[in-house]
Amino acid sequence: MGSMIDFKRPDGSTCKGYAAEAGKGRPGIVVIQEWWGLNDQICGVADRFARAGYNALAPDLYKGRVTQKPDEANHMMSGLDFVGASDQDIAGAVKHLAGIGGKVGVMGFCMGGALTIAACARIGGIACGVPFYGIPPAQLADPARIKVPLQGHFANKDDWCTPDAVNALEKTMKGAGHSPEIFRYDALHAFASERSEAYDVKSANAAWERMLAFLGKHL
Repeated sequence: MGSMIDFKRPDGSTCKGYAAEAGKGRPGIVVIQEWWGLNDQICGVADRFARAGYNALAPDLYKGRVTQKPDEANHMMSGLDFVGASDQDIAGAVKHLAGIGGKVGVMGFCMGGALTIAACARIGGIACGVPFYGIPPAQLADPARIKVPLQGHFANKDDWCTPDAVNALEKTMKGAGHSPEIFRYDALHAFASERSEAYDVKSANAAWERMLAFLGKHL
């Protein structure tokens, strides 16, 4: 089990996050929350990464706020400073993990998936990214700017991060000379979350194994 820590942002201020460590010198992974906040689900993912041999850190982007209500989650996500989340909170988490040792990747679900892509396009120090069913708006990040390996996991029955949006992401990146690994699952949005009614154990397990193989190659 991990614990809450404070870590430095590039601007010198601090951010809290849930850290689960595998040991000094091990590669790192930043785990980026869904729109619900830094809840037990996300902390559990960080713990799972630690058991797999990665130092994991999940930044608390909502500063302690967590909800189970969709309307409230939407309100908190809409009020989030996405640039600050990417360029300060996530960048700080990447630097913190790099200080422990090893290369650092980023991954996240839903809102966190979108921020994973944004971080890969906007900040340095990242070795690879794994977004789950989330794509940022063009004004936040241009996927064509991503220079690191990217493996995406998306749902074919998703009305938020739609198949058309996934196709556009893949086309944009390939048009810029990149070769992202894009996996599509015959499932609903949030298929990888055990707390969701959309949870699909077969798709979730397949995505996790593909992600571990990808991280093992690039971290």
